[in-house]
Amino acid sequence: MALDFTQLKLRQLDATLSRWRAADLPSRPVSGWLKAIREALGMTATHQAKTLGVTTSTVTRLETSEADDTISLATLRRAAEALGCELQYALVPKQSLADTLEARATALARQQMAAISHSMALEAQATSPETVEAQTRALAESLLKGSRRALWRES
Repeated sequence: MALDFTQLKLRQLDATLSRWRAADLPSRPVSGWLKAIREALGMTATHQAKTLGVTTSTVTRLETSEADDTISLATLRRAAEALGCELQYALVPKQSLADTLEARATALARQQMAAISHSMALEAQATSPETVEAQTRALAESLLKGSRRALWRES
């Protein structure tokens, strides 16, 4: 039952993340969203500073820190709200989580099978590449059915 729940959680998160991946969102402007939106609205840094209750130089520092990837999420959220925006935040995997797990299991299986195949070849008991591949797929499936944490342990 716990395994089914774990699979369900994975599928639900993958479905949510696939919508983010499919959204084809634009990349952040070079100057950052804060400055780009403020300027598009025709708002001065002084006006935004008053809205935030900070100095104009602080607004400039906020915009620079966003462009430099050093701004905190809490600060970015507060500055976004002052512009009438909401901060939406997500980590979007480049491939589905299920594909990531499968790739990891396959890599581990190949690693383990390579060691076994090498030992067998040294003992003149080598098997065909097809057999090794079938055993690798079976081992990867077995790894996927086991603990996910085990997939990430260093060998």
